[in-house]
Amino acid sequence: MTTPVFRRVVVKVSGEALTGSDSFGIHQPTLERIAADLVAAQQLGVAIAVVVGGGNIIRGVKISATGIPRVTGDMMGILATVMNALALETAIEKAGIAARTMSALAMPEICETYERPRALRHLDKGRMLVLAAGTGNPFFTTDTTAVLRAAEIGADAVLKATDVDGVYSADPKTDKAAKRYERLTHQDAIERNLKVMDTTAFALARENRMPIIVFSIREKGAIAAVLRGEGRATVVGN
Repeated sequence: MTTPVFRRVVVKVSGEALTGSDSFGIHQPTLERIAADLVAAQQLGVAIAVVVGGGNIIRGVKISATGIPRVTGDMMGILATVMNALALETAIEKAGIAARTMSALAMPEICETYERPRALRHLDKGRMLVLAAGTGNPFFTTDTTAVLRAAEIGADAVLKATDVDGVYSADPKTDKAAKRYERLTHQDAIERNLKVMDTTAFALARENRMPIIVFSIREKGAIAAVLRGEGRATVVGN
Protein backbone atom coordinates (compact mmCIF):
# COMPACT_ATOMS: atom_id res chain seq x y z
CA MET A 1 0.00 0.00 0.00
CA THR A 2 1.36 3.44 -0.96
CA THR A 3 2.27 5.59 2.03
CA PRO A 4 -0.19 8.49 2.25
CA VAL A 5 1.13 11.97 1.54
CA PHE A 6 -0.76 13.40 4.52
CA ARG A 7 -1.47 11.97 7.98
CA ARG A 8 -4.27 14.28 9.09
CA VAL A 9 -6.64 16.14 6.78
CA VAL A 10 -9.90 18.03 6.65
CA VAL A 11 -12.13 17.01 3.75
CA LYS A 12 -14.60 19.67 2.63
CA VAL A 13 -17.74 18.15 1.09
CA SER A 14 -20.31 20.53 -0.34
CA GLY A 15 -23.97 20.01 0.38
CA GLU A 16 -24.61 19.89 -3.37
CA ALA A 17 -22.36 16.82 -3.63
CA LEU A 18 -24.92 14.90 -1.60
CA THR A 19 -27.73 15.48 -4.11
CA GLY A 20 -26.27 13.03 -6.62
CA SER A 21 -28.67 12.77 -9.55
CA ASP A 22 -31.38 14.62 -7.64
CA SER A 23 -31.87 18.38 -7.63
CA PHE A 24 -32.49 18.76 -3.90
CA GLY A 25 -31.86 17.00 -0.62
CA ILE A 26 -29.81 13.86 0.03
CA HIS A 27 -29.44 11.11 -2.56
CA GLN A 28 -28.90 8.02 -0.42
CA PRO A 29 -26.69 6.04 -2.85
CA THR A 30 -24.44 9.09 -3.29
CA LEU A 31 -24.28 9.65 0.46
CA GLU A 32 -23.26 6.03 0.99
CA ARG A 33 -20.62 6.18 -1.78
CA ILE A 34 -19.01 9.28 -0.30
CA ALA A 35 -19.07 7.71 3.16
CA ALA A 36 -17.44 4.54 1.81
CA ASP A 37 -14.74 6.64 0.12
CA LEU A 38 -14.06 8.47 3.38
CA VAL A 39 -13.78 5.19 5.27
CA ALA A 40 -11.41 3.74 2.63
CA ALA A 41 -9.29 6.88 2.90
CA GLN A 42 -9.08 6.65 6.69
CA GLN A 43 -8.04 3.02 6.41
CA LEU A 44 -4.83 4.24 4.77
CA GLY A 45 -3.87 5.41 8.25
CA VAL A 46 -5.04 9.00 7.88
CA ALA A 47 -6.99 10.91 10.54
CA ILE A 48 -9.95 12.61 8.86
CA ALA A 49 -12.32 15.39 9.79
CA VAL A 50 -15.11 16.28 7.38
CA VAL A 51 -16.70 19.71 7.00
CA VAL A 52 -20.01 19.47 5.16
CA GLY A 53 -22.00 22.28 3.58
CA GLY A 54 -25.76 22.75 3.43
CA GLY A 55 -26.44 24.03 -0.08
CA ASN A 56 -28.46 20.96 -1.04
CA ILE A 57 -31.11 22.06 1.46
CA ILE A 58 -30.79 25.82 1.82
CA ARG A 59 -28.22 28.48 0.94
CA GLY A 60 -28.24 31.61 3.09
CA VAL A 61 -27.15 34.04 0.38
CA LYS A 62 -29.80 32.79 -2.03
CA ILE A 63 -32.70 32.79 0.41
CA SER A 64 -31.77 36.24 1.74
CA ALA A 65 -32.35 37.59 -1.77
CA THR A 66 -36.06 36.80 -1.31
CA GLY A 67 -36.44 39.21 1.60
CA ILE A 68 -35.21 37.19 4.58
CA PRO A 69 -32.38 39.05 6.39
CA ARG A 70 -28.94 37.74 5.49
CA VAL A 71 -28.13 36.82 9.09
CA THR A 72 -31.34 34.78 9.38
CA GLY A 73 -30.71 33.11 6.03
CA ASP A 74 -27.17 32.16 7.02
CA MET A 75 -28.36 30.68 10.30
CA MET A 76 -30.93 28.62 8.37
CA GLY A 77 -28.08 27.39 6.18
CA ILE A 78 -26.12 26.48 9.30
CA LEU A 79 -28.99 24.27 10.44
CA ALA A 80 -28.91 22.56 7.04
CA THR A 81 -25.25 21.61 7.57
CA VAL A 82 -26.20 19.91 10.82
CA MET A 83 -28.80 17.78 9.05
CA ASN A 84 -26.26 16.77 6.40
CA ALA A 85 -23.64 16.02 9.06
CA LEU A 86 -25.99 13.69 10.94
CA ALA A 87 -26.79 11.83 7.72
CA LEU A 88 -23.10 11.54 6.84
CA GLU A 89 -22.20 10.38 10.36
CA THR A 90 -24.77 7.59 10.10
CA ALA A 91 -23.48 6.52 6.66
CA ILE A 92 -19.84 6.51 7.83
CA GLU A 93 -20.67 4.33 10.83
CA LYS A 94 -22.67 2.00 8.58
CA ALA A 95 -19.56 1.72 6.39
CA GLY A 96 -17.51 0.56 9.37
CA ILE A 97 -15.83 3.52 11.08
CA ALA A 98 -16.85 5.24 14.32
CA ALA A 99 -17.82 8.86 13.67
CA ARG A 100 -18.82 11.85 15.76
CA THR A 101 -20.76 14.91 14.65
CA MET A 102 -19.57 18.08 16.37
CA SER A 103 -21.47 21.34 15.95
CA ALA A 104 -20.10 24.86 16.28
CA LEU A 105 -23.45 25.75 17.88
CA ALA A 106 -24.56 23.96 21.04
CA MET A 107 -27.22 21.35 20.27
CA PRO A 108 -26.64 18.87 23.10
CA GLU A 109 -29.78 16.86 22.41
CA ILE A 110 -28.61 16.27 18.83
CA CYS A 111 -24.82 16.09 18.77
CA GLU A 112 -21.66 17.14 20.57
CA THR A 113 -20.55 20.75 20.67
CA TYR A 114 -17.24 21.39 18.91
CA GLU A 115 -14.36 21.74 21.34
CA ARG A 116 -10.81 21.45 20.07
CA PRO A 117 -9.46 19.20 22.88
CA ARG A 118 -12.39 16.82 22.55
CA ALA A 119 -12.07 16.80 18.76
CA LEU A 120 -8.41 15.85 19.07
CA ARG A 121 -9.27 13.02 21.46
CA HIS A 122 -11.79 11.63 18.98
CA LEU A 123 -9.15 11.67 16.23
CA ASP A 124 -6.60 10.01 18.50
CA LYS A 125 -9.12 7.22 19.16
CA GLY A 126 -9.57 6.60 15.44
CA ARG A 127 -12.95 8.26 15.10
CA MET A 128 -13.85 10.33 12.07
CA LEU A 129 -15.12 13.82 12.81
CA VAL A 130 -18.04 15.36 10.96
CA LEU A 131 -17.98 19.09 11.67
CA ALA A 132 -21.28 20.91 11.40
CA ALA A 133 -22.72 24.44 11.73
CA GLY A 134 -19.82 26.14 10.00
CA THR A 135 -17.99 28.54 12.29
CA GLY A 136 -21.27 29.14 14.13
CA ASN A 137 -21.46 32.65 12.67
CA PRO A 138 -23.24 34.23 9.70
CA PHE A 139 -21.25 35.63 6.76
CA PHE A 140 -18.63 32.84 6.94
CA THR A 141 -18.70 29.96 4.49
CA THR A 142 -18.02 26.31 5.19
CA ASP A 143 -14.90 26.68 3.00
CA THR A 144 -13.52 29.08 5.59
CA THR A 145 -14.64 26.66 8.31
CA ALA A 146 -12.64 23.85 6.69
CA VAL A 147 -9.43 25.89 6.70
CA LEU A 148 -10.06 27.17 10.24
CA ARG A 149 -10.68 23.69 11.66
CA ALA A 150 -7.68 22.30 9.77
CA ALA A 151 -5.45 24.88 11.42
CA GLU A 152 -6.98 24.19 14.83
CA ILE A 153 -6.54 20.42 14.75
CA GLY A 154 -3.08 20.47 13.18
CA ALA A 155 -4.14 19.02 9.82
CA ASP A 156 -1.61 18.74 7.02
CA ALA A 157 -4.01 19.84 4.26
CA VAL A 158 -7.57 20.65 3.26
CA LEU A 159 -9.06 18.40 0.59
CA LYS A 160 -11.70 20.37 -1.29
CA ALA A 161 -14.13 17.98 -3.01
CA THR A 162 -15.83 19.50 -6.06
CA ASP A 163 -17.63 18.49 -9.26
CA VAL A 164 -14.50 18.97 -11.40
CA ASP A 165 -10.96 17.60 -11.27
CA GLY A 166 -9.18 20.73 -10.14
CA VAL A 167 -9.11 24.50 -10.44
CA TYR A 168 -9.81 26.06 -13.83
CA SER A 169 -9.41 29.58 -15.17
CA ALA A 170 -13.16 29.60 -15.88
CA ASP A 171 -16.09 27.25 -15.48
CA PRO A 172 -15.15 24.26 -17.68
CA LYS A 173 -18.83 23.33 -17.97
CA THR A 174 -19.57 26.52 -19.88
CA ASP A 175 -16.17 27.58 -21.26
CA LYS A 176 -14.41 25.02 -23.46
CA ALA A 177 -11.26 27.16 -23.42
CA ALA A 178 -10.95 27.04 -19.62
CA LYS A 179 -7.43 26.20 -18.52
CA ARG A 180 -6.82 23.66 -15.77
CA TYR A 181 -4.09 24.47 -13.27
CA GLU A 182 -1.81 21.82 -11.76
CA ARG A 183 -0.48 24.13 -9.05
CA LEU A 184 -1.26 27.62 -7.77
CA THR A 185 -0.27 29.75 -4.82
CA HIS A 186 -2.93 31.02 -2.44
CA GLN A 187 -2.14 34.53 -3.69
CA ASP A 188 -2.67 33.41 -7.31
CA ALA A 189 -6.11 32.10 -6.40
CA ILE A 190 -7.02 35.36 -4.67
CA GLU A 191 -5.71 37.68 -7.39
CA ARG A 192 -7.32 35.68 -10.21
CA ASN A 193 -10.60 35.60 -8.27
CA LEU A 194 -10.92 31.86 -8.76
CA LYS A 195 -14.27 30.78 -7.39
CA VAL A 196 -13.45 27.28 -6.15
CA MET A 197 -13.21 28.71 -2.61
CA ASP A 198 -13.95 32.13 -1.18
CA THR A 199 -11.24 34.73 -0.65
CA THR A 200 -11.41 34.50 3.15
CA ALA A 201 -10.65 30.77 3.00
CA PHE A 202 -7.69 31.29 0.66
CA ALA A 203 -6.33 34.12 2.82
CA LEU A 204 -6.59 32.07 6.01
CA ALA A 205 -4.90 29.13 4.29
CA ARG A 206 -2.10 31.40 3.09
CA GLU A 207 -1.52 32.76 6.59
CA ASN A 208 -1.34 29.24 8.02
CA ARG A 209 0.61 27.78 5.09
CA MET A 210 -2.17 25.26 4.63
CA PRO A 211 -2.23 23.48 1.25
CA ILE A 212 -5.62 23.01 -0.40
CA ILE A 213 -6.05 20.06 -2.77
CA VAL A 214 -8.97 20.50 -5.18
CA PHE A 215 -10.31 17.31 -6.78
CA SER A 216 -13.51 15.71 -8.08
CA ILE A 217 -15.62 13.80 -5.58
CA ARG A 218 -17.56 12.15 -8.41
CA GLU A 219 -14.86 9.54 -9.03
CA LYS A 220 -14.99 6.51 -6.74
CA GLY A 221 -11.87 6.28 -4.58
CA ALA A 222 -10.87 9.88 -5.34
CA ILE A 223 -10.18 10.80 -1.70
CA ALA A 224 -7.79 7.90 -1.18
CA ALA A 225 -6.12 8.66 -4.53
CA VAL A 226 -5.40 12.23 -3.42
CA LEU A 227 -3.97 10.96 -0.15
CA ARG A 228 -1.65 8.65 -2.10
CA GLY A 229 -0.53 11.54 -4.30
CA GLU A 230 -2.35 10.11 -7.31
CA GLY A 231 -5.26 11.17 -9.48
CA ARG A 232 -6.06 14.52 -11.05
CA ALA A 233 -6.12 17.48 -8.71
CA THR A 234 -4.92 21.05 -8.31
CA VAL A 235 -2.62 21.91 -5.42
CA VAL A 236 -3.07 25.40 -3.99
CA GLY A 237 -0.25 26.29 -1.62
CA ASN A 238 2.59 28.65 -0.74
